[in-house]
Amino acid sequence: MIDTVIIGGGPAGLSAALVLGRAKRSVYLFDDANPRNQVTQHSHGYLTQDGVTPTQFRQKALADLRKYPSIKWGQQRVETIKKQDDGTFRVNSEGTEVIARKILLATGLKDVLPDVPNIHDFYGTSLYPCPFCDGWELRDQPLIVISENDHASMFTTLITNWSRDVVLATNGKSVLSAEQKASFASRNIQVVEEKIQALEGKDGQLKQIQFSNGRVIERAGGFITSTLTQASLLADRLGCKENENGGYDTDGFGQTTVSGVYATGDMTMNQAPQLLLAAADGSMAAAGIVKALAVEDFEMN
Repeated sequence: MIDTVIIGGGPAGLSAALVLGRAKRSVYLFDDANPRNQVTQHSHGYLTQDGVTPTQFRQKALADLRKYPSIKWGQQRVETIKKQDDGTFRVNSEGTEVIARKILLATGLKDVLPDVPNIHDFYGTSLYPCPFCDGWELRDQPLIVISENDHASMFTTLITNWSRDVVLATNGKSVLSAEQKASFASRNIQVVEEKIQALEGKDGQLKQIQFSNGRVIERAGGFITSTLTQASLLADRLGCKENENGGYDTDGFGQTTVSGVYATGDMTMNQAPQLLLAAADGSMAAAGIVKALAVEDFEMN
């Protein structure tokens, strides 16, 4: 029997595995190698790791985990998790079955991008979701903000921290109030509500945006507000309660509303989806699991 099965090999899951391994706990980490940040060129904001690529981060993390013999790792997608009568969990993946005392879900989120032609050609290279991650690289350049939802006003205001030359494109949606439009106009922030017809550029580098009314605006890059959805339904199938943010209810150490099932990282929707915060959350969840296991073992003896 394994102490903990971790599902998801992003920063939260990897960080949790390290903490558990150092606590002499047996771990099996399942990961299907399909992370949300796979389009990202570099990760930023993580002290000592600033500028690291997602692949480099993963390789360094796995090298750290290999130091601890109680940690096993498999590049497989978990298909089912069943809680058994004795409180343990039967985990089935592609050809592998594991019995675990605890489950840690670190399956993350996925992006649903605005409905704009060929937007994926530029996503992750010159159009980004997070200014804290990529704002420095686009600083002081002419930028586009593509946002179709109620966050458009605040998000555009945030982007002005990195550049004062900003255009907001709502892609045919009317998401700003008259007061918000007036506020932007007074600050020379253009708002274009016509539908985007095409994004133009080469090798992922945005050059201009064409709108349905024939208007063309040149931009060097920009930011997008995407819709975040859960990358996996495993938490739902286990009966974990959702929170008001679209994530899952947890205590301060990742315990969900289902005993023995923990959730961590972006999927909880309790913090901004950033590498550093996800890693920290994974560490906290692992500490919670170590404490729970220690108490159980102590009371059994």
